[in-house]
Amino acid sequence: MSNIDERKKQANNLLAILSDELDISGAKYQEAKERYNRLGDWLSRPESKVRSFSPEIYVQGSFLLGTVIKPSSEDGEYDIDSVCKVELTTAQCTQEQLKHLIGKEVKLYAKAQCMKKPVDEGKRCWTLNYADESRFHMDVLPAIPNAEVFREFLKQGGVTSGWTDDAIAITDNTHPKYKIQDHDWPVSNPKGYAAWFREQMKVASTRNFSGSALLTEKYASVEAVPTPELKTPLQRVIQLMKRHRDIRFDDSEDKPISIIITTLAAHAYNNEADVVEALVNVVDNMLDHIRDRNGEKWVANPVNPLENFADKWVTHPRRKKNFYAWHEDLRKHIHAMIAEETGLHNFSESLEKIAGKQTSNVVMTKYGNAMRAAREDGSLKASKGAAMLGATIGAAVKRHSFYGK
Repeated sequence: MSNIDERKKQANNLLAILSDELDISGAKYQEAKERYNRLGDWLSRPESKVRSFSPEIYVQGSFLLGTVIKPSSEDGEYDIDSVCKVELTTAQCTQEQLKHLIGKEVKLYAKAQCMKKPVDEGKRCWTLNYADESRFHMDVLPAIPNAEVFREFLKQGGVTSGWTDDAIAITDNTHPKYKIQDHDWPVSNPKGYAAWFREQMKVASTRNFSGSALLTEKYASVEAVPTPELKTPLQRVIQLMKRHRDIRFDDSEDKPISIIITTLAAHAYNNEADVVEALVNVVDNMLDHIRDRNGEKWVANPVNPLENFADKWVTHPRRKKNFYAWHEDLRKHIHAMIAEETGLHNFSESLEKIAGKQTSNVVMTKYGNAMRAAREDGSLKASKGAAMLGATIGAAVKRHSFYGK
């Protein structure tokens, strides 16, 4: 194995540890799932005012896509984005009526659960605030089915989409027709977007599933595998990119938004088998998928080509500036991390810039412990090149203690 292959292998090992550190734990994922399932049960109870409208609660956003990351601070919270879809039409209610129909039940649920914090009303959602020790809040987006109207909307706009069956109409209290009986509602399609996202990494998902005896024995197909149990390099790359974004911009309202990062990364991904190759490819090529339309930057919603995810860049130019500055900074650190002359210490420095000091220290310590364990059982051999990140598995080498520092 060449020195370049050795460095790549070790960088992949380090980034795999980083991915595990950024990822939500299985227990926390299950806890989140139980949160929205309980709300769904509440909405379907006999006394519920929405029971007769067949309420359905499902998760959207990063939990659905498998790109959720742990909060970057000790007091940070997980944000569960969910949809509450009921079988009504725009001819039966206004946006305001739907929002408050569901909001009343959400507030009763919070009271029944003895939640100390009040339910917050946002522009589109209701927010359930769980106890501090839980570190969860859940946004509940009221919605109704909208597939036929959405297809007609796209047709009139001169575009088509392969993902329309799960389109929904949603509420927005800043919409000009929020209180008016009208078919003109804001539209969304989180299930359709998730289907498109999965299509972008279908080859990698199938490869990972087929190569795992544990998964193939446990599940009938790759589609049946829960998100936390089957991660592709694309999902891990997006998690890393989002953490670097959070480290660089903290809670700034002008930081790059996740949907733009996720969409551009998914477009650029070529189903690479390892994280290093995927990371380099995505970072180097993601900007190629930003279009120019009449002097405006466009990141089109892949399931609604008439929607521009970057539309706020016009009215908030700092967001555009911050996005490009974030990307250039990330690209610089990624290439420094995998450069031929990079040693373990330099890798650690670049990793700290991307993931933060605390996370970087944990990653390097775990890597060092794994290498030390391999050395002690006699399975580690020295690499031939002086520029290697560390050592590799093989014949025994002398013990040293620089790992993790």
